Amino acid sequence: MVTSVLPRVESLASSGIQSIPKEYIRPQEELTSIGNVFEEEKKEEGPQVPTIDLTEIESEDKEVRERCRQELKNAAMEWGVMHLVNHGISEELMDRVRKVGQKFFELPVEEKEKYANDQSSGNVQGYGSKLANNASGQLEWEDYFFHLIFPEDKRDLSIWPKIPSEYTEVTSEYARQLRGLASKILSALSICLGLEEGRLEKEVGGLEELLLQLKINYYPKCPQPELALGVEAHTDISALTFILHNMVPGLQLFYQGKWVTAKCVPNSIIMHIGDTIEILSNGKFKSILHRGLVNKEKVRISWAVFCEPPKDKIILKPLPETVSETDPPLFPPRTFAQHIEHKLFRKTQDNLSN
Repeated sequence: MVTSVLPRVESLASSGIQSIPKEYIRPQEELTSIGNVFEEEKKEEGPQVPTIDLTEIESEDKEVRERCRQELKNAAMEWGVMHLVNHGISEELMDRVRKVGQKFFELPVEEKEKYANDQSSGNVQGYGSKLANNASGQLEWEDYFFHLIFPEDKRDLSIWPKIPSEYTEVTSEYARQLRGLASKILSALSICLGLEEGRLEKEVGGLEELLLQLKINYYPKCPQPELALGVEAHTDISALTFILHNMVPGLQLFYQGKWVTAKCVPNSIIMHIGDTIEILSNGKFKSILHRGLVNKEKVRISWAVFCEPPKDKIILKPLPETVSETDPPLFPPRTFAQHIEHKLFRKTQDNLSN
């Protein structure tokens, strides 16, 4: 079957079109909830995504340490997403990560195409745009670059951008530091569940097997942002997801029946609890539904790192300690690969039944 190759979203956006192709227009029931993201971000009333200060997460003072963990636990249970501040990754390194990613996306499209992935053959690493994988044929207003960044022995450096020249060095250092932060968070979440400190880390693959996948999302200016989405509503399949962005708002969380726009918090990293931790905790920690809006004034770029367990080596199911007679298991045992299949199947079924 021959599929027509759609132009990159960046090419569409820079072509001077005044209206977007029909493949990018969201269904009617979604359109009523898409507003102007800059106005949404300014709203002070209503619920706000929590900000967690990690300064004291490993404090010598037991009481101080407990207080920090309790805040993390509350945010993980109620929201499943939070702004992390004082997380231990320097502002300078985060700026360098943003700079090298932005420089790559500033290259001409022809240059970026040298790194194009081939989704039809299952090769998802590299430069890409979403292919329609659902019955409605809808597309998202974004291009991206996706690749595995940790563990170092599992990387394929041949597909990493050669321009800018410092891309590999900067991204590798960020991956190492982010892996340390993931361990720190997993350790605290384990204790919050009443488990041994290293338990969740072990359950998601440990240092050898937990994969860190970087997806740089590039959302061009959109002539009709009220009709499109950068990323459609979904939950992350990961254990944890860490997100940097270029301080242009776009992330929305579905909280208590309404879409809440995340503020742009300087020097923060946004962290999502993913499906994997939701399953292991038997639903005590939430994997929240979220999506990305676009706008007509500014390009938005985000750097999402998904911390994923190995696809087939581990059976994901609620840990015995999280289950009781009054709290039965909410999820059937599945490998990570089976969980992905289940989500894709359900999504397709949902689309077919609409």
